[in-house]
Amino acid sequence: MKKKHIIAILACSVMLAVTGVLAGCGGSQADKDGTLTLTNVSYDPTRELYKEYNELFQKHYQEETGKNIRIIQSHGGSGSQARSVIEGSRADVVTLALSHDISLIEKAGLIHAGWQDDFANDSAPYTSTIVFLVRKGNPKGIRDWDDLVKPGVSVITPDPKSSGGACWNFLAAWSWGLDHFGGNEIKTRAFVTDLYKNVTVMDSGARGSTTTFVENGQGDVLIAWENEAFYSLQEYPDKFELVVPSVSILAQPSVAVVGRLAKRKGHEDAARDYLQYLYSDEAQELAAKNGFRPSNPDILKRHADRFDTRVKLTKISDFGGWDAAYVKFFDDDALFDKIMADVNGNE
Repeated sequence: MKKKHIIAILACSVMLAVTGVLAGCGGSQADKDGTLTLTNVSYDPTRELYKEYNELFQKHYQEETGKNIRIIQSHGGSGSQARSVIEGSRADVVTLALSHDISLIEKAGLIHAGWQDDFANDSAPYTSTIVFLVRKGNPKGIRDWDDLVKPGVSVITPDPKSSGGACWNFLAAWSWGLDHFGGNEIKTRAFVTDLYKNVTVMDSGARGSTTTFVENGQGDVLIAWENEAFYSLQEYPDKFELVVPSVSILAQPSVAVVGRLAKRKGHEDAARDYLQYLYSDEAQELAAKNGFRPSNPDILKRHADRFDTRVKLTKISDFGGWDAAYVKFFDDDALFDKIMADVNGNE
């Protein structure tokens, strides 16, 4: 995938992608009443989490500093969100689906090298994994990845070219293939190709795919973030079921201060506090409530009845890290593009 490494610095205010909220420029940005405004550019399935977390942090920040703070949220496909920051949206922090997207912002000169060490657990305050959401009664009998390639099964998953969650989905499927076929990549590629032949809609982001499946009624199975599946079950308890496959992947959403922009606005300290507080017990409990797996192992244990910890999880390190994974799978003319060429050539 070709990324534009362009920093668009405007003299006054820049339209924030997705939300369309204007951010002021120059100095420490505070409203006339002294309220500081932080901008968090995030990915699709974190809307509910950060709506609650922002209220929690605002209370914490006021108690700790005596000052008021408000948070502007922006959501979209993780890859698209990273590009929006590179091209001009005035983020103070990013909370994206995968570290690779933040590394692109680093390469554009907006985040310092070594940002993964700024916070605990490689700057991943919570994790998730990839599961299936099926319709009530599971009419297609979907239990594992091989059921997704059966004739007549309609699969919904977003596009890895714009969605970080979609990259996790792809690698989870690839992980099952390698496990099932004893490491045979030829058979694994054939399996993943058959899976994408059954994909009927590829939205640009994970939340768009959830909307397609849940609200628009398309597809037999949604390949989803675990937290997205929980959210759908909560909203429509009588319409869907969650299926945990035998093999998935440990998905690690990452966070970082966009140092160059936050420093220019005098927001660096507040931005760091905003991300650090994600590791507090209160925020970790909130993450669990919203379907994310807390990075604090003690708090994760408290929710053992909700999160299936028996599933076999691969890690991005098993693929050599995100740089290697992108070169092999997601860059232009890499394996995903070749698989889609095979899919489209056999329609």
